[in-house]
Amino acid sequence: MTDPAKQRRGLVVMGVSGAGKTSVGQAIAARSGLSFVDGDSLHSAANVAKMHAGIALDDADRAPWLDAVGAVLGDIDHYPAGVVVACSALKRSYRDRLRAASGGCRFLYLALTPEVAKLRVGHRPGHFMPSSLVADQFATLEAPGSDEIDVSTVDAGLPPETIIAGFAA
Repeated sequence: MTDPAKQRRGLVVMGVSGAGKTSVGQAIAARSGLSFVDGDSLHSAANVAKMHAGIALDDADRAPWLDAVGAVLGDIDHYPAGVVVACSALKRSYRDRLRAASGGCRFLYLALTPEVAKLRVGHRPGHFMPSSLVADQFATLEAPGSDEIDVSTVDAGLPPETIIAGFAA
């Protein structure tokens, strides 16, 4: 008999703010018949207030948030088939933390330029992340290494339909 946990699919759609994590993640989840969770909804009120004020999060701020994202990825009871989560996962250590918490997930890295990210973030109405923090995200970003075999990288400048068509959760 096959272990159900080994058949689960956990996917983290990752990248800096403005990469399109939510849109792409929602579409992949819908196409795959999986649930979608936006990692932004898992931030503490203190983290949201800090970002809204234009103050970048540090590793200590992100640690409980990453634990919450990891808990979602590993939650077999609520997501028995798996789940797609939008989460920046900017550093290798963050991705390693999510891998450990989930029992093994995959990542889709939406790569884009700082200029495009800043433009996109500046045009998002009502979001707590100001475009002034985009530079900090790029300063924090550790692009996935070639040894991270569970990461697929795609150009976030491609039309969402192209990204989604080329990736199944």
